[in-house]
Amino acid sequence: MFRPTPFFRTPVPHPSPRALFAARLLQALQLRGLNQRALGDRMGLGKDKGSSRINRYEHQVTAIGFDNLALLAQLLEVPAAYLLADDAAMADAILALSHADDSQRETLATLIPALIEDPTLLPKLVELLQLPTRSCSAR
Repeated sequence: MFRPTPFFRTPVPHPSPRALFAARLLQALQLRGLNQRALGDRMGLGKDKGSSRINRYEHQVTAIGFDNLALLAQLLEVPAAYLLADDAAMADAILALSHADDSQRETLATLIPALIEDPTLLPKLVELLQLPTRSCSAR
């Protein structure tokens, strides 16, 4: 069963879209055990130019375009949505969903709104599955 690892929980202090992307990019690099140079080289930019480009993304100097976003996601083996997630919990959920098959995703797409609609269900489900809690309190 897929479980997100703790380093994915890196908080982003002021979540502008560039800051969110930069945080997720860094986490995805760590997840795959890559550095800026290796990722830039895999993008076809060469080691030096690639390292510089990735550094500029991480430091929010340069915005990423959709084509490069798709390429980075493919190379990092994460969904593009993961790199754009609003917060760490959303990123974890997107990454977990990416490991599910089509049938499981369909079921989860039905289950999640039901859990949100009836907030008493989530703590019961967590207890039933004996999952560690993040925050299962009703909204």
